[in-house]
Amino acid sequence: MTVSVLVTLADRLRPATLDDFVGQTGLLAPGRPFRRAIEEGHAHSMVLWGPPGSGKTSLARVIAARLALPFSAVSAVLSGVKEVRQIIDAARERADRAGHATLLFVDELHRFNKSQQDLFLPCLEEGFLVLIGATTENPSFEINKALLSRVRVYVLRALSSQDLRDLIDRALTDRERGLGSLDVRIAHSDRDLLAMAADGDARRVLQLLERACELGERKGDIVHVGEREIAELLRDGVRRFDKRGEEFYDQISAMHKSIRGSSPDAALYWLARMLDGGCDPLYIARRLVRAASEDIGNADPQALTLALRAWDAMDRLGSPEGDLVLAQAALYIASAPKSNAVYRAFQEARADVIRHGSAEVPLHLRNAPTGLMKDAGYAAGYRYPHDEPDAYAAGVSYFPQHMRETVYYRPSERGVEARIAERIARWRALERLARVKDEPEDVL
Repeated sequence: MTVSVLVTLADRLRPATLDDFVGQTGLLAPGRPFRRAIEEGHAHSMVLWGPPGSGKTSLARVIAARLALPFSAVSAVLSGVKEVRQIIDAARERADRAGHATLLFVDELHRFNKSQQDLFLPCLEEGFLVLIGATTENPSFEINKALLSRVRVYVLRALSSQDLRDLIDRALTDRERGLGSLDVRIAHSDRDLLAMAADGDARRVLQLLERACELGERKGDIVHVGEREIAELLRDGVRRFDKRGEEFYDQISAMHKSIRGSSPDAALYWLARMLDGGCDPLYIARRLVRAASEDIGNADPQALTLALRAWDAMDRLGSPEGDLVLAQAALYIASAPKSNAVYRAFQEARADVIRHGSAEVPLHLRNAPTGLMKDAGYAAGYRYPHDEPDAYAAGVSYFPQHMRETVYYRPSERGVEARIAERIARWRALERLARVKDEPEDVL
């Protein structure tokens, strides 16, 4: 029985030359160093880092064809050490016999663990293998340093909406590699919708176009694709959001920095982006609590209270009902007066804990629940603040004996912290008076 293999539109339109590429002008525009190196036949190992559908696999194939090198390809998701070793052994034998290198393309290179990535090191040292790895993850974190030091990293960007529109137009007009004999009638505004919905992914925009043609009304070789088909195609949303990868952390970072920068509108945008992409709303709630403490602190203590209540409400309501609560908290926190005084004070205190080690608690601060402990001097000389004027025992040190009094907390002059700063200033003035009183008089 013969089984027919369906070749997708994305495969048919895969670029065959550098001039065929849509997008990536930063790398591939005429005269760019990367393009010149490929055109002049300078083979070198590299990692292509970019989002899905940015052209990593296509670029690797074009490079192999341009350099006229034997080409092997594996996927780190589907292949193991055994298959990679077989390719390496064949490449070494080919180099010994014919005197030229083999180009190996490894898709999803970051899926190989450290020991698997180490397989490539001797091959690159000996020079019989040119490695092109593709990854959607940051190579700094996912590729081991030994391998990273032997390759060049090139960044591929998500395609612009105009790039994707050009790709749609090419598919509609290229009779040989595009939609063939079909005459697809689709409005320019609907093409724009497909381009925006693809979110920078060339493969996705061609899949959407193919699916739109399947849904359209067909009469012979003419296919009409209208608003109804586009609406059905895009009803579930297709924005890019990787719940485990760099895109996830970039968007979380953008929301937090928008809050810190007192930009409620930007904070709301990134919050909506993450919820739209499927981010766990409780994770967002947790980050709002952190931002309320780290970037607002005591300048507006209500920010932390509201963030915690939003977390609780989100846990009770779930999504989408609880989404509005997160929006309320994000807007409040972003609009609140900002202070990182608590954060900085805590960091300085932690540094002193490490610097001074296990300093003993002074006797006057120790608990004395037994007679033996009292006889040992525990709690001796302790002054109960509530028995002092203004409930403040001026002149008492609460630090370890051999550690100097240290100021960690420096309240800002914003929000509630302005009043806290005034209160602390009064206490410090009392401390100065107490020290003057305790100083011995000069003996003449």
